[in-house]
Amino acid sequence: MNRGKYSFFSIILYSVLCTFFFSCQKREKTYFEAIAANDIKLSEPQSGSWRYNHQEKFQQFEDFQKSKKIKPKPGKNTIYLQPIGEFSELQKKEIELTKEYLRIYFQLETKILPALPNTMFPEKVKRISKEGQEQILTGYILDSILIKRKPKDAVVLMGITEKDLFPKMDWNYVFGQASYEDGVGVTSIYRFSGGQVTDSNFNESLLRLIKVGSHEIGHMFGISHCLNANCVMNGSNSLPETDYHLARACSLCQQKLNSSIHYDHKKQLLALKNFFAKQHLNSELSRAEQDINVLQ
Repeated sequence: MNRGKYSFFSIILYSVLCTFFFSCQKREKTYFEAIAANDIKLSEPQSGSWRYNHQEKFQQFEDFQKSKKIKPKPGKNTIYLQPIGEFSELQKKEIELTKEYLRIYFQLETKILPALPNTMFPEKVKRISKEGQEQILTGYILDSILIKRKPKDAVVLMGITEKDLFPKMDWNYVFGQASYEDGVGVTSIYRFSGGQVTDSNFNESLLRLIKVGSHEIGHMFGISHCLNANCVMNGSNSLPETDYHLARACSLCQQKLNSSIHYDHKKQLLALKNFFAKQHLNSELSRAEQDINVLQ
């Protein structure tokens, strides 16, 4: 090869490498890469916490994609809430706001069904806890009430009980439980307010309910307990642990959810910001604003 040809090919090679380099430099971060900067790293698990007591596998995005899960589809894309029990006016308001929040969070139509009475529960699924309150077996609610009453256009059905819940005899209580294949879940409003919602504890109780509600529905959409960051999908053993976890889904769990429910990130974030501001949930408002700022 003569010198002229060598110089010509050197120039071509240099141009290709420069084009590749600068194209890589100019590539914009994806939404999920950008908001990852706002993820809060998980601390070391403390004795008694969920992660301390449970050895769970990290669900990578690729694992999530391969898993069998429920997805919204035409004619089957509505989230339903099923209240069960006798609720005070403040509790009814809390359930109504939870409906609004879940509609924003999942960007899916969300409806509340007429409340069912506590007489739905036979004596064999009731017990009195060590603390003295009546509890209902979650498996009965899932299998004998919710699955049989799930509307045809429902992607998931979430029960909300007035009574406290237990999943099996050797457990003291549970905040929520779901049947992922059937797309039904249940949570109790009881423990979020010490058995009685008041004006003074309303926001605390509401925040707990929207966290547990979105957590359980997130499971129904195939998302495992989060081991990536402080996240609404973290497992929880206690109310202090639930309170410590954010209502915000981390960047990885948002990526998983959005791959099944293709919603507009900015629209969701702006609506979440307005919801948190209206309800004076200032810590969660700050988180939403941080994610919005990334998109500016």
